[in-house]
Amino acid sequence: MATPLPQEPRAPLRLVRGGVAAEVSPPRAPMPSFDDSELLRAMNAGDVGAATAFHDRIRPQVDRTLYRLLGRRDSDHEDLAQLALIELVYTIERFRGDCSLDSWVSTITAHVAYKQLRRRKTERRIFSGAEPESVMPASVRGHGPQVIARDLMVRVTRLLDEMDEAKSWTYMLHDVAGYDLKEIAQITGVSVAAAQTRLVRGRKELQERIQSDPELAAYMSEMEGAS
Repeated sequence: MATPLPQEPRAPLRLVRGGVAAEVSPPRAPMPSFDDSELLRAMNAGDVGAATAFHDRIRPQVDRTLYRLLGRRDSDHEDLAQLALIELVYTIERFRGDCSLDSWVSTITAHVAYKQLRRRKTERRIFSGAEPESVMPASVRGHGPQVIARDLMVRVTRLLDEMDEAKSWTYMLHDVAGYDLKEIAQITGVSVAAAQTRLVRGRKELQERIQSDPELAAYMSEMEGAS
């Protein structure tokens, strides 16, 4: 019995258009789908295949955090996002699931932004890209004409810019961006007690500065009374 000849490997499928043959690449294998716990286990195990999925999962939260802190027109956004992604990869083994993945990503991203920008006069930039009502304390949001709100925003921002950076950052992170004291302690690298002290003192100093400006104090009092 004759030995069968070895078969040539099958060539990729070819489409013919107008008499010209074109090779068709085989379809790419879909990326594996992970839930958060599986994704974290894969990353901690050094699974290279999980890296893209991890990036796609956390990048939107990184962007949302930077938008919340710096507005949508900040020129440093992309650089800060890349630094945050690097920090998240390097510190992922420290995440123990005490909070949601989104919360952890937001805290780490804010920490990166704080480290990179704290030596600059950042409060003016933090508020410059945001809408007026998004940066006002909750007690005065949603009241009064937008022009008044914008004027108040600018004037309060100037007061924050004159304050000690640690206190103004703590006030901004807590009362404007909505981080709790534990998260602020992680972002700023201090104890929870120190963060609380900074917040109390920051609020007090800001109120004193507002009261020293009779017109601004009257505006704030009127808006708080309407809340």
